Amino acid sequence: MDKPQIIGLGLNGLVGSRITEQLFNNYDFISLSRSTGVDITDMDSLTTLKNYPDAKFVLQFSAKADVDACEKDKALGEEGEAWKINVTGTKNVAEICRELGKKIIYISTDFVFDGKKEEGDSYSEEDIPNPITSYSKTKHEGEKRVEESGAPYIILRLAFPYRAEFEPRKDFVRAIIEALKNGNQIKGVTDQIFCPTLIDDIAFALDSLIKNNATGIYHAVGDEALTPFEASLKIAENFGLDTSLITETTREEFFEDRAPRPFNLHLRNAKIEQLGVKMKGFSEGLIEIKSQLNPL
Repeated sequence: MDKPQIIGLGLNGLVGSRITEQLFNNYDFISLSRSTGVDITDMDSLTTLKNYPDAKFVLQFSAKADVDACEKDKALGEEGEAWKINVTGTKNVAEICRELGKKIIYISTDFVFDGKKEEGDSYSEEDIPNPITSYSKTKHEGEKRVEESGAPYIILRLAFPYRAEFEPRKDFVRAIIEALKNGNQIKGVTDQIFCPTLIDDIAFALDSLIKNNATGIYHAVGDEALTPFEASLKIAENFGLDTSLITETTREEFFEDRAPRPFNLHLRNAKIEQLGVKMKGFSEGLIEIKSQLNPL
């Protein structure tokens, strides 16, 4: 039997490429990008999607995701690259999905929240976003364009994804491992809470959402909330590296002259867990990538 087809936009990045590796046996991924002549900011180029009538899903990963680079775009407003890709481009994808009767799966971010909840509290899908950076504002505007499009949709919010290997770019886990191996000092922020997410789990979550014919907004983030300082210590301990190289710092110091970062980005997974999805905590995730890097 033929595998279900999924059109993927922006599948070559850190997260999308791992998802295709993990779900290769389940789905036939059709990867479209600027290199194949598809630019989501150009509505005419999206007519290419009409060539795949059997593909019922469009996975929209394409984004400008560099938080600080997006902040520099802010003065340009809707003429900035962040707005053109994250908002106008997403709107175009959602509209072609509505026209063709395809479900759009839009990849969003924990940054849509302002992080002002008290420590110990967390965000559910019912909480109202209040983004505080240019990046997060454009991603939230993208969410709104998807919701308003009339196309069937899933909005999947992710947070600080990491994986065992990816040559083109290092995620924060592998960047810390490399720095510590080289004897470099690491500054860990103590006044921020986040939920690092193993990308393998995102793939399994996506598979479950598709199989359950889910719609709406879902959080697929790691099941452990901690500070970057605590995360850095866990990385060092798990990989046998020198914890004395890790020192404490604050958001104000670490992100000086850069886009502001929210304090509490603890997102809840209860909604997606109802579909049988169990997202790993950071400690479990580190064990998993260690086993992938050093198989028995």
